[in-house]
Parts: sequence; structure tokens; C-alpha cells
Amino acid sequence: MTTVTEREVLRDALGLLRDREQVAERLLESSAKHSFDPDKELDWDAPLEDGKWFWPPELLSLYDTPLWRKMSEDQRMELARHEAASLASLGIWFEIILMQLLVRHIYDKSLTSNHVRYALTEIADECRHSMMFARMIKKGGAPAYRVPRMYHNLARVLKTVSTTPGSFAATLLGEEILDWMQRLTFPDERIQTIVRGVTRIHVVEEARHVRYAREELRRQMVSAPRWERELTRVSCGEAARVFATCFVNPQVYENVGLDRREAVAQVKASGHRREVMQSGAGRLTEFLDDIGVLNGVSRRLWKSSGLLA
Repeated sequence: MTTVTEREVLRDALGLLRDREQVAERLLESSAKHSFDPDKELDWDAPLEDGKWFWPPELLSLYDTPLWRKMSEDQRMELARHEAASLASLGIWFEIILMQLLVRHIYDKSLTSNHVRYALTEIADECRHSMMFARMIKKGGAPAYRVPRMYHNLARVLKTVSTTPGSFAATLLGEEILDWMQRLTFPDERIQTIVRGVTRIHVVEEARHVRYAREELRRQMVSAPRWERELTRVSCGEAARVFATCFVNPQVYENVGLDRREAVAQVKASGHRREVMQSGAGRLTEFLDDIGVLNGVSRRLWKSSGLLA
């Protein structure tokens, strides 16, 4: 005979699934109305514009440091070109990880559900985004910057062992800080037109991805067993530390003629940079705190990453 407690669990589980389907249905409708083909939407053959930046100077890692004040305007703009390439490279890395996590997430789920249909739609979005970022890097003429080999290989482990809530927590970390920066970039008339176009497309489509991940993570933090919630807190905190470390590849500084050690040291000591990164993570950390992800050791790891005050 089913006990009251078991009936309550079943009722709550069915409610979560219904809510999941409703959210996915709305996201599918939005995808049908607001999706873009970057190859056709953007003018890739147009020449780059003289005197325009590849990234807002205020968002550059060295902005307002002693080293920044010594740099010429041309060197600052060159730094922006390389940092934009580094961020786009990081974005591709994250999106490739995300696509694999999404495929794992839907592997055992109903193939005809809205939830799975939207996941496949998002995977298609991320494929286009990765190709778009790669094309932007090539257009700008800076090299692609891979993350350090240790973190590249650590991601292999994440893709293999990550639980569902851990996957969506990592997804949000990779999406929301870059999204915050891109929302400042695409309306900025100082920025190259091609970069503004890329960031506009990414912001519009990424808003759906963030909603999908947030809603699923919220559900998982209610329904997952205690051990899985604790593992999510630890893995999310460690992911924040890795993300902050990889945000700008230090090779960027050498490639624009700066001393690598001095540049890295000044970025770490920069109050402006710390404020930018914490502002970028602000909406995310508020959400994670609200659903219980930043409890205990997770909060300490996030603070050590510099993304949480």
C-alpha cells in the first residue's frame, strides 16, 4: 500500500515534470521566433574599422592598472583584440563541454518530450555559436587561445562524472559572466561592428539557455539526494576557481609586448578587475545562493576564485 509520504513524493515529482515541460514549450516558441544564422546574419566580408576596439576597454583585464597607464593607445587596442580572441576561445571550450553535458542529460529521457526537444535545439544553437566565435577570432587576426592542458584534461573528467545539477551549475558559470560582458558590448559604438553583431546574437540566444539551465538546476536542488547536492556545491565552487583562472590566457600579454609576470600580478592586484568580475558574476551568485548552492565549502571556493566578495 502506498503511504502518504510516497504519494507526496510522487505528486511533487509529477509537478516538477509538468513544470519542466511548460518551460521547455515556451523556450521552443522563443527559439522559433528569435534564432539566427550567423553566416547569413553578419557581414563577414566587410573590412575591420580603423580606430574601433574589439572589446570595451573598461572590461579589459589590465584596465586602470599602472601598466595600463604606461601603454600607448595602439597597444591598448591590440590588447583588446587579443583578449577578445582569448574570451571567444574560452567560450568555444565551454560550449563544447556544454553540448556533451546536454547530450548526457537527455540520454535516458523521453525522446518526444519538450524538454529533450529544447535541449537538442540548444545544442544546435551552441554549434552555431562555436563556429561564430571561431570565425570572429579568424576575422580579427589574433590566435586562438586554448586553456592550459591541465584544465583541458580536467574537463574530460567533468564530462564523464558530472551529475545533472553539477552540469547545469557549470553551464551557468560559463554562460552568465560572459553574457553580462556581452550585454555591455553589443550596444557600444566604440566596438567593431562584427564583434557587436556576434555578441548581439549570442546575448539573444543565450538568454534562453540561461533560463533552461536555471529552471533545471532549481528543480534538481529540490529533488536530488543530499549527496548529489553536496557534490554540486563542491564541484561548482571548484569550477568557479578554474573559470576565473582561465578567463584570460596569460600568453595574451606576451603577444602584445608586455611582461607576462608583471601583467598577471597587476591583474590580480587590480581592484577594478575584481569589481568587474564580481559584477559579472553578481546575478549568478545571487541565484546560486537563493537555491542553496553556495552553502558551506562552496562559498569559500567562490570567494577564493575572486568572483564573490
